[in-house]
Amino acid sequence: MKKVLALFAALILLPLASNAAQFEEGTHYQTVKQTATESPEIMEFFSFYCGHCFKFEPLMTTLKASLPDDVKIKKNHVNFLGKTMGPELTNAYAAAEILQVEDKVANIIFDKIHTQRKAINGEKDILEIFVQAGVSEKEAKSALVSFPVKGLASQMKRDTETFQITGVPTIIVNGKYKVNTGSVSSTDEFIALVDFLTKKNN
Repeated sequence: MKKVLALFAALILLPLASNAAQFEEGTHYQTVKQTATESPEIMEFFSFYCGHCFKFEPLMTTLKASLPDDVKIKKNHVNFLGKTMGPELTNAYAAAEILQVEDKVANIIFDKIHTQRKAINGEKDILEIFVQAGVSEKEAKSALVSFPVKGLASQMKRDTETFQITGVPTIIVNGKYKVNTGSVSSTDEFIALVDFLTKKNN
C-alpha cells in the first residue's frame, strides 16, 4: 500500500519536478554545432522502418501541441534503414510534404509496416498509399518525380549527413543541440527539455 501511495504521489509531483529540473549539457543534451538557427525549430530524424520511431509518434504529437506556434517542427526521413526502400520512402515522405498530406501518409506507412506487418515494395505500393491518403494516382506519380520533391529528399539526405545521424529517432533543436532522450523519464520532462533548448541562446 505504501508503494502505491508513493507512486501516486510521484505522478502528481512529476510535472512540478520536470519544470524544476536543471538541464545540463553532456547529460540532457549535446552541442553539435556552434551556430543556431535564426528562429526556433525542432528537427526529428526518423525512419518508417524504426519501431522506436513508430512508438515515438504520439510523443511528438504531444510536443507539437505543447510548444508555441512560432516553433517549427521538421521531420527528416533517413535513408540508412530499409535497404533500397529507405531512399524510396524518403522521397515518398518528401512528396507527401509537398502535397501537404504528410501526416496521413506517415500514419498509413507506419501502420502498414508496424501494425499490419506488411512490406512496402516499390512504386506501386507507394502510389496505393497516396491514393489511400486521398491523392490521385496521377498527382502522386507526378509529385514523386518532381524537382521540388527531389530537392527536398536531397536536403533530408544532406541534413542526415551534416548532423552525422546514425540512429533514430534523434531530435536536433535550433540546429545546434541534440537531445539525449535517454536522460528524461517522462513526457513532461521531455517537453520541458525541448522547450528549454528552443529558448537557449548560447
